[in-house]
Amino acid sequence: MTRDLPVPQGAASERVADILADRILSGTLPPGARIKQDELAEELATSRIPVRDALRILEARGLVTMRANAGARVTSLTRRDLEVSYEIRERIEPLLLADSVPHLTEADLADLRAVMERNERTSDIDEAIALGREFHWITYRRHSTPLLAQIVERVWDTTQSYRRAYMKLAIGSAPGEGGHKSEGGRTHDLEHQLLYDAIAKREVETAQAALVMHIRRTRTALLARGHLAGDAIAG
Repeated sequence: MTRDLPVPQGAASERVADILADRILSGTLPPGARIKQDELAEELATSRIPVRDALRILEARGLVTMRANAGARVTSLTRRDLEVSYEIRERIEPLLLADSVPHLTEADLADLRAVMERNERTSDIDEAIALGREFHWITYRRHSTPLLAQIVERVWDTTQSYRRAYMKLAIGSAPGEGGHKSEGGRTHDLEHQLLYDAIAKREVETAQAALVMHIRRTRTALLARGHLAGDAIAG
């Protein structure tokens, strides 16, 4: 008869962190939601130590906010926080893109085309968000600047819930009339196509301009519709 070996503490913390991150990024745990450590430990059949360590990991990623005597909550952003986050994206992501584009392979371009084709067919907002994120990260795949990538990933993570709320309002949860995408969905796809075309031609400056336009339009529309997203934007 064999005995199950104990799970190493670090591995247990990473497992809890991955589960929580997935719930936050998928919107299951919305901004401002309280994370009850005792309940989470019981649900995941672990002690409070891995849960506490996992929360610290997610705090470093910007997904969780921890305060003394107030516990842990999913990070929520004020309108100004959100605006600054997109301003950071406008400045940093073009640098990451420029570092990556010259080194992208034909296989990378094929991956981009495949993601765009899948995105054009989907009518599910959560899938569209995941595909949009995958598209951009493929364009950054060949970068050599991990610090920039870490900053970009943190900003993407902390704003994802707000992006989802905006997309559900601006694009809708289903295609438009006649089975076609809404105008917002078609605009989003067109911007990805413009970015892809510039990347395929190795026109770095054109690709950067297309990326900035894409990020800026999303920021402007998201902030304009923020009051319609209920409590998604704090403050």
